[in-house]
Amino acid sequence: MEELARHLTDWIAAEVAAAGGDGAVFGLSGGIDSAVVAALAKRAFPHHTLGVVMPCHSDPRDAEDAAIVAHHFDVPVCTVDLAPVYDLLLEQLTVSCADMPDSRPATANLKPRLRMTTLYAFANQLNYRVLGTGNRSEIAVGYFTKCGDGGVDFLPLGSLVKGEVRDLARHLGIPERVVAKPPSAGLWADQTDEAEMGLTYEELDAYLLTSEASPAVKAKVDAMNASSEHKRALPRIAPKPGA
Repeated sequence: MEELARHLTDWIAAEVAAAGGDGAVFGLSGGIDSAVVAALAKRAFPHHTLGVVMPCHSDPRDAEDAAIVAHHFDVPVCTVDLAPVYDLLLEQLTVSCADMPDSRPATANLKPRLRMTTLYAFANQLNYRVLGTGNRSEIAVGYFTKCGDGGVDFLPLGSLVKGEVRDLARHLGIPERVVAKPPSAGLWADQTDEAEMGLTYEELDAYLLTSEASPAVKAKVDAMNASSEHKRALPRIAPKPGA
């Protein structure tokens, strides 16, 4: 695990430097993935890291866990309450289009998109680069918001399945209350990753690592992967006529 931690630390430092950045900024959600990214970023840039806590009608425990992680690794933190902006945007959308269907995923996805905007505001001001917190399991099935938590510069955990992230978290000394909490994107009250995906991370990780799973799990993962391909690709560009 220490070899992996050193590898990812060196990778972050090299990628940020190659992109002309002076440091790293990331969302600090109180979850395990963001905690691991915080620990690695602090190693890579001891004096040039920033964690941003961005509550938006969130469970107060998430901010508490984010604060515990920040204190544990001595990571500077800024807190930006996105609830007023989110509420105003929803109000304006409703006023502008009264016939807009009420879709919980559509309105919930505004939150990670506001967080992306906030992170890039800090990145632009500080000449930092934005580190995402997505892992291989989430990326494979498209469990992230396009132009939201998927809108980042680098994904340090993108080759690690959720179980590997958990192992790395324990090695790095992430507080156990953060390691053990049910993974959640914090999109609405009591929302969890596994309930929304309809899969456990154990099932998903095993399939990604071994290609072995029940027929139902295989079918579900393959379908989710295919339907989310657009999230993992750059926008398609129309060719010129005759090209």
